[in-house]
Amino acid sequence: MKTFTTFAAVGALAASVSATPALTPQKRADVTPITIKGNAFFKGNERFYIRGVDYQPGGSSEAKDPIADTAGCKRDVAKFKELGLNTIRVYTVDNSKDHDECMTELANAGIYLALDVNSPKYSLRRDKPGKSYNKAYLQSVFATIDAFANYPNTLLFFSGNEVINDDETSSCAPYIKAVDRDMRSYINARKYRKIPVGYSAADVEENRVEMAQYMNCGPDGARSDFYAFNDYAWCDPDKTSDDWEKKAKTFSNYSIPLFLSEYGCNKNKREFNAVKGLYGDSMTKAYSGGLVYEYTEEGSKYGLVELDGDNVKTLDDFDALKKALAATPAPTGDGGYNAQGTKSECPKKSKHWNVDMDDDTLPAMPKGLDEFFKNGAGKGKGLVGGSQDSGEDSPPTGPAASGAITSGAVSNGGSGSAAASQSSPAAAASVRVPEFAASPFVAGFVVLVSSFVGAALL
Repeated sequence: MKTFTTFAAVGALAASVSATPALTPQKRADVTPITIKGNAFFKGNERFYIRGVDYQPGGSSEAKDPIADTAGCKRDVAKFKELGLNTIRVYTVDNSKDHDECMTELANAGIYLALDVNSPKYSLRRDKPGKSYNKAYLQSVFATIDAFANYPNTLLFFSGNEVINDDETSSCAPYIKAVDRDMRSYINARKYRKIPVGYSAADVEENRVEMAQYMNCGPDGARSDFYAFNDYAWCDPDKTSDDWEKKAKTFSNYSIPLFLSEYGCNKNKREFNAVKGLYGDSMTKAYSGGLVYEYTEEGSKYGLVELDGDNVKTLDDFDALKKALAATPAPTGDGGYNAQGTKSECPKKSKHWNVDMDDDTLPAMPKGLDEFFKNGAGKGKGLVGGSQDSGEDSPPTGPAASGAITSGAVSNGGSGSAAASQSSPAAAASVRVPEFAASPFVAGFVVLVSSFVGAALL
């Protein structure tokens, strides 16, 4: 719904504190990086279900970065914990800012980030998809990946949100898929951890299935890692939803993870009965949870809380969601996930699916992307400037996976040498969960380092 169309001196430090008395380290929550098996997310060997909210204080009208707002982040993490969340979605970040403190706060609470890489001035436009798909736009996208790739609690990246909202705008699908391809290629080229990339779609009934198929068809180099959509069909006080049941059957053989990037109908008093359904046996074969829209009240009556400076006022919806989640723990076992699914067939052009390109054709990568693949994206432009008119009206096309880089990402939760060079000195290390031995040497080391980087390591 929120949419814009689119330690160099470590050895010396350790030696200087070798006689410091031992202290018991504070244990952090487990933020094991999330991986994909079949059509499900996994945290180690346990299936991972997204239980979260959409988080963008200020709404889509204000381009602000809540992950760079340390005070606001600390304020809200306490409420996320109260709700029992494991994920938040953020729609806009400033890729020129530092995010270590907030990402550490989230990690300490066991909370993952689902992040949109677009911003109001750097995104695909549904009315000008070709012109807005260009090198300047992708530089911003890649700089956002650079800013968040080394955090182990970065769960996934959204390549777009609700770019398609009717039959006519389905013509944007190849550009969305091209951005998806380019993001995965960049992650592989820079040897980052294999962070999933996928699209957040509007729930357009006429082409819902076609878009899901399209993002999961064709050569592997052009297929999404996951698919999500924004679904408000289940409204309280209903205890069940025929619409959701039908969708679960439709997607029962879908071979990549599927989840709801927004849900929480507000036509009536919200009881969040959909929570029980979403994490029930009939849904878990196809769905991996979802994100409730939305944390803050922004005038549309979807908010769980109202913000007044540093004060947070919880609303009735907050209490209702808290109750629903507490009464519906995450499923145990594998939920009957599809471990060996096959890719989808590409949809054919129809009155509801306005895509002229062949199944194995996509917009060609803009010239100059190989520079980013080799050297990194460089400094992010943040929330200033813009890229939406920097390209050609009709950019060239080519084989869908042409130029795609399909290997190189680290699959075990580590980060490659290129990745390490892209982040600030504390970025990856500050939110990792170290296993400290209870020895004077190590405990003293922790104390001294904490004096340099503050609460980020404690």
